[in-house]
Amino acid sequence: MKHLKIKFKKPGKPTKRQVHRFLVHTLIIAVGNALAAAASAFFIIPYGFVMGGTTGIGIFMRNILGGQNEWIVSLTVYIANISLFLLGAILLGKKFAVGTLAGTLLYPTFLSAFTAVNQLYVSSHGHPFAGEGDPMLAVFFGSLLFGLGIGLVVRIGASTGGTDIPPLILHKYLNLPVSVTLWALDMAIVLIQFFASVSLQMVLYGIVITIFSSFVIDLVSPIGTRKSQVMIISKKYEDIREMILNGMNRGVTMLYGKTGFLRDKCYVLLTVISNRDVVKLKNEVEAIDPEAFIMVSVISEVRGRGFSSDKIVLPRASEGSEPPTETDGETSNE
Repeated sequence: MKHLKIKFKKPGKPTKRQVHRFLVHTLIIAVGNALAAAASAFFIIPYGFVMGGTTGIGIFMRNILGGQNEWIVSLTVYIANISLFLLGAILLGKKFAVGTLAGTLLYPTFLSAFTAVNQLYVSSHGHPFAGEGDPMLAVFFGSLLFGLGIGLVVRIGASTGGTDIPPLILHKYLNLPVSVTLWALDMAIVLIQFFASVSLQMVLYGIVITIFSSFVIDLVSPIGTRKSQVMIISKKYEDIREMILNGMNRGVTMLYGKTGFLRDKCYVLLTVISNRDVVKLKNEVEAIDPEAFIMVSVISEVRGRGFSSDKIVLPRASEGSEPPTETDGETSNE
């Protein structure tokens, strides 16, 4: 009996695009975690504010133990992040663990480094980095930087770890909405600060920080991916199609349609363009057909050829398309 030889396909060499994408994503994850850690170390923690997440747990432990030992916050964040990471790796799988490992370690590392820098600054100048005076200045810039940092990480589909993990576990096993449970967890961390003898004023500041940073995250995470979807109904659809393909170098889809009043058969042209090209497209369409019906809507994200991957050049159609007949788009049993 002959032995069967099983040949395993060797993984191919990564392409330049894959290497570039990996390096860019790594840089964004590092920058995002650095910004979030800087917000905590320079603007939030030194002024006695509270917040959600593992940083809020660290602030709670520091206040419970008393004193102004800021290293307690960093140490607690390390312990909490690693513990939650291990829990997530067990319950959510290896794929989750690989995507979360960087955020789990980078944030507390940056937090420790920036905390040391801030303490040196306080020793030299006698006040925290943001200065003395109106605390709302520190709340504003702290929330802005924290939301910007986390938003950058979320934008590329990575995770910062920490308190993001329990909501993901609850969603997997109990089908609870991630956004709702994450909000509830962050608010609970802010509110438990009362048990550490934190004043009502500081807790209210913490609520403001949580709400404002969440708003910034929602604003930043889809930046650069929002596009405009345009639908056009016109009798001169062939000329408009040609203009979109060759004049604007954008793809177009021709949908079958029928007018509501006269029930005339027609084509509906569908294209996705950048927001800055909307005015140009409307002007070009109106120049071809002043009576064209144009609908523009904003979409949060678009992926595919020409947007998230390389463009391709397709051969032009050899002949024009006619409006659909009664049997267009229907299947036959013959």
